Amino acid sequence: MKGIRRMGGLAAAVVFLGTVAAASNAETSQNPRAAMMHKVELRGKSGRIKQDRYWHEALVAMMKLDRADFVPPDQRIYAYRDTPLPIGFEQTISDPFVVAVMTSLLRIEKSDRVLEIGTGSGYQAAVLARLAQDVRTIEIVEPLANRASETLKNLNFHNVTVRAGDGYDGWPDGAPYDAIIVTAGAPRIPQPLLDQLKPGGRMVIPVGKGFWDEELLLVTKSRKGKVTQKSIGPIMFVDFTGKVRGQPQR
Repeated sequence: MKGIRRMGGLAAAVVFLGTVAAASNAETSQNPRAAMMHKVELRGKSGRIKQDRYWHEALVAMMKLDRADFVPPDQRIYAYRDTPLPIGFEQTISDPFVVAVMTSLLRIEKSDRVLEIGTGSGYQAAVLARLAQDVRTIEIVEPLANRASETLKNLNFHNVTVRAGDGYDGWPDGAPYDAIIVTAGAPRIPQPLLDQLKPGGRMVIPVGKGFWDEELLLVTKSRKGKVTQKSIGPIMFVDFTGKVRGQPQR
């Protein structure tokens, strides 16, 4: 994942995930993963993003994962903080709240095929894999792609395929996709990704002129192919690299 720094203005609120929200202080203090997810729910309660079964399902999927499995050894002590963490190569794993929000916006169904641009540590892909039938994920930093692939394989995620490459081009031979998630800031929405989004599908992508001028967009394609965009709120991601910025692939 290409590293979220901040998600000011984004919110979510209304419905709590019962088993986590009802946890006592004693329970969360003894279970750092539950405590982390409880904080995610509290952040959601104070916001404005629609809460529905997709939010609930995203939290359930995240609760079943150990975030410590997706960070370097020297960061595992911090794995249950609701904050981004470095994973090497100037990239980070996104904070759990942002993962939950972006996942819920995709409204994933069990039969869906999902494309992720920006694999990073593989954490977001693992969350998606618990919700969708098939996940394909692309990472431009080859060592990160290799590491994430190994991590996901060791955790028995058989419905995730990792590829090292430039996410601008998407993954044409797997298209169309019911949902596409981009975890890197781009100056514009890459046309190949729009082309690969299935009619009726949804995409979430941070778009802006630069690091300090990005918004998280929810992009939808109607059954007739009409594309619409909705701004969810300001956000900061590590930049999308490669063709989208006229740069050579690393």
